[in-house]
Order: sequence, then structure tokens, then C-alpha cells
Amino acid sequence: MLDDKNPKRTSLEELGEFGLINHLTKDFTLQHKSSIKGIGDDAAVLDFKNNKTVISTDLLVEGIHFDLSYMPLKHLGYKAVMVNLSDIYAMNAVATQITVSIAVSNRFPLEALEELYSGIGLAAKKYNVDVVGGDTTSSTKGMLISITAIGEAKEEDLVYRSGAKPNDLLVVTGDLGGAYMGLQVLEREKEVFKVNPNSNPDLSMYSYIVERQLKPEARKDIIPLLDALGVKPTSMIDISDGLSSEILHICDQSKVGCNLFEDKIPLDPTVISACEEFEIDSTTVALNGGEDYELLFTIDQKEFPKIKGNPNLTVIGHMTETNEGVHLISRNNSKIPITAQGWNSLAKA
Repeated sequence: MLDDKNPKRTSLEELGEFGLINHLTKDFTLQHKSSIKGIGDDAAVLDFKNNKTVISTDLLVEGIHFDLSYMPLKHLGYKAVMVNLSDIYAMNAVATQITVSIAVSNRFPLEALEELYSGIGLAAKKYNVDVVGGDTTSSTKGMLISITAIGEAKEEDLVYRSGAKPNDLLVVTGDLGGAYMGLQVLEREKEVFKVNPNSNPDLSMYSYIVERQLKPEARKDIIPLLDALGVKPTSMIDISDGLSSEILHICDQSKVGCNLFEDKIPLDPTVISACEEFEIDSTTVALNGGEDYELLFTIDQKEFPKIKGNPNLTVIGHMTETNEGVHLISRNNSKIPITAQGWNSLAKA
């Protein structure tokens, strides 16, 4: 949250809606030729010429998707952008623009929103996307953030969830489970703080997994990497709800089965040690944790030599005929059916 020791609190009522929008977006400039008109008119104007347009929207709600007791507003703005850009990259497309809409209660002063927008601006600059519009309104339920991401790709470059074939290899970027374990650490420290507000936790040993939760990075780098390797995935999805859910989405859309090998799932040593500390099974965390924003994709087996040994990519399984089902092959070679137990935003608390 905003530093309580900071006495400066500018009421949003002082600016009004349009004054607020102008204030928060005054430093955003347009970088893309496709951005013809950005903020300042009734609608943005984009021109992609011969490319296909890719659009994705995510809504983040305070108390459901984020907890401001340990999520700094600048990090929240940054993460909100990452959540959306990840969906664009999962289409094998390039993100080019975003729109940002927020609803806030009167407990947030202008300075809090400046922090939020500084994170949004940092993400936009780092990932080379233009902020071209949005909206602000009041809320009786804290903060809500809705970001729409827009991207472009040649039609022949687009990758859907529905293209996987039996015998394709299942590949994942990076490592899994870090964001979930980072959340466990933050939730534990929140409970400690409730009991002892003077506690000053040392989270240095958890820095990697806490950052995976608070400041994830979308895998923009994978799109040019695959292009440079001469590899086009047959299907792709981003890992937001957990590996098991995403595998099932690909299998459902592609009408295939899958064998996922437990001993191939990439885990950072920090995740393994945190799982041991919390007495949680690391495979369960990787399967169901979510919020890693890595990319999961399938490739034809003949493409394997092109990705072999690449530190960014790990083959974790292969696709099968649909009647063979979706299974985890455990370390002791047992075949365990995979069910979706990852994040469900509509589940009862």
C-alpha cells in the first residue's frame, strides 16, 4: 500500500474523471506506426495493414486476484500488464498496444494511482507497447483493473490451442511453481504481521519466488527465439491457471491425449526448498499453482534437434491419441490421470 508516513494525499475528486485521466497518462507516448491515434479522443485508431489483429482482456479484482497488504501498487500495475501480454505471446503474436481501465474506491488518493500507473508505464516501455486508451470510474469494492492487450501477426504465424497432433512433443519455457510458492511465503508473512505488526521479515532467501509472484515477466523473448530457430509450434497456451489446466485445454481443443513426465518438469531449486519447508509436494505445485506466465506449446518431433539443449525450453512430454487420455507419468512409472485443479476464479472461497 501507499506509505502511511507520506502525508501527501490528493483527493481524486479534486481532479475529476477527465483531469485524472489526463494526469495519469500525460507521459505516455506512441511508439508504433500502427498507433494512429491514442488517448484523447472517443476511440483509439490502429492500422495493422495486412496483419491479423490479436486482442485479449483480463480483469483483476482486489481481494480475488491481488492483496494490497503485500502487493505494492507499482508491482500491481506492472503485473496487470504482464497478465495480458502473456496471452498475446501465446498466440505467437507481437503485442503492440494496451488500454487500461480502473475502478477505485475513495480510500485511494491520487498518489496511489500514480504508483499504479508508474508500474503500467514501466511495463509498457520495457515491452514496447503503446497505452492508447482506457477508462476510470469509482468503486464501492476497492480496486478493479481491466487491461485489454492488442497485438499483430501474419496469418501464417498465428498459433492456436487446437493444432497439436499425436506424437507432438510438449515443451515448456522457464520453470514452474515459483509464483505459487512466492504467494505462500507472502501469505505466511501476512499472518505473522497480524500477530506482530513490528515484525521485520527477511525475505532475501525467497527473493526469486516472491518476485515470480509480485513481478512476473511475460515471455516476449520466446517469439523471436522460436522464429530464429525456425520452429513454429503446432499449438500454444500461456500458463496462468496451472500446468494441468493448460495441458487439458490443449488436449480438449486439439482432440489429443498427453503423457506428461514428472521427472521432466522444470523446477527452480528455490521452489524445491520452499516446497520442503511448507511440506507441499513440488509436482502438485507445478501442476496446479498457476501465475507462472510461462508458455506451453507443442512441436512436431522432427523439430526437436532445433530446440535440443536450449536453456529456455524443456520437453516435458508428448501428445497421444485422444482415447489414450491425459496422464502424468510419475517417477516410479505409474500412470496417473491429470485433472484440472488449478486456479478457478469462480470457485467459492
